[in-house]
Amino acid sequence: MDQKGVGKLVKMSFKLGRETNPHLHVGICGEHGGDPDTIEFLNSVGIDYVSCSPFRVPIARLAAAQAKIKQSK
Repeated sequence: MDQKGVGKLVKMSFKLGRETNPHLHVGICGEHGGDPDTIEFLNSVGIDYVSCSPFRVPIARLAAAQAKIKQSK
């Protein structure tokens, strides 16, 4: 995912959506849901879940765990 362009729009939509509804659950599906760089970026802006094709699930789970560890440091 283009983090400078599309990422800026995603970040803005998360922020504005949660200002309107603090309990808003936000996720992504498709091939971006299994991309480690995208998962790391989305974790940094507060995504709740990702959905991806079955063969990408192990990659997505590992990327999400690594992003969470990086975020906690």
